[in-house]
Amino acid sequence: MRILLTNDDGVNAPGLRVLEAIARTLSDDIWIVAPSEEQSGAGHSLTLTRPLRIRKHGEKHYSITGTPTDAVMMAISHLMKDCPPDLVLSGVNRGANLAEHVTYSGTVSAAMEGAISGIRSIALSQVYAREGAGNSVPFTCAEAWGEKVLRPLLALPHDPHMLVNINFPAIAPEDVKGIRVARQGFHEAGYTKAIEGTDPRGFRYYWFSMGTSSQGTEGSDIKAIRDGYISVTPLHFDLTHEASMATLTEAFG
Repeated sequence: MRILLTNDDGVNAPGLRVLEAIARTLSDDIWIVAPSEEQSGAGHSLTLTRPLRIRKHGEKHYSITGTPTDAVMMAISHLMKDCPPDLVLSGVNRGANLAEHVTYSGTVSAAMEGAISGIRSIALSQVYAREGAGNSVPFTCAEAWGEKVLRPLLALPHDPHMLVNINFPAIAPEDVKGIRVARQGFHEAGYTKAIEGTDPRGFRYYWFSMGTSSQGTEGSDIKAIRDGYISVTPLHFDLTHEASMATLTEAFG
């Protein structure tokens, strides 16, 4: 099995090294193609207004001066065009990718790009408990449970129209209660805040900060993480709101 690894935290991120260790329990044919710098919050953006550059770091190990989507597209269409991957793994992200934040996430979007190309794709994220953790985020839960979550998923039939989003809770591996399949939740209003500050020249600036979410609705990914479970959420990229189709068709009939 040939596995492509990518992320949105950059080619030198600790979480990518964790993901490589997990992937090597599944295969010895591992490729890494990741953004050269952090691209958190890049979503499913594609670079069209400037050229991209590739840097080779070693055998089957590259970085791209672009977004996570750029990295996956460059891997599939160029670097690996003669030997396409069987599996795309994106992560392990530094921080949660839960609820509606999957739409901002470069980690999830990289997996989405793999899925659009018809490749089995999985995003992995490590929740952490405190603000300002930086690169000190503990990945012990992802390290201990990564293979245990991935193997059952890989044994299932491949649905080319979906991807899987995995989040590991911010607790010790031995405290994890299990794995819970959960729907995408929604954070309460006001979860994202604009923090105001003043730069050294006296000018005002703003920085987005993610707050503390509610417990989440029953069956949601937020609730699963809050309850001490690893959340596994199937996602797809058809955003059509089916319940509105008949109403809109009638309105424009």
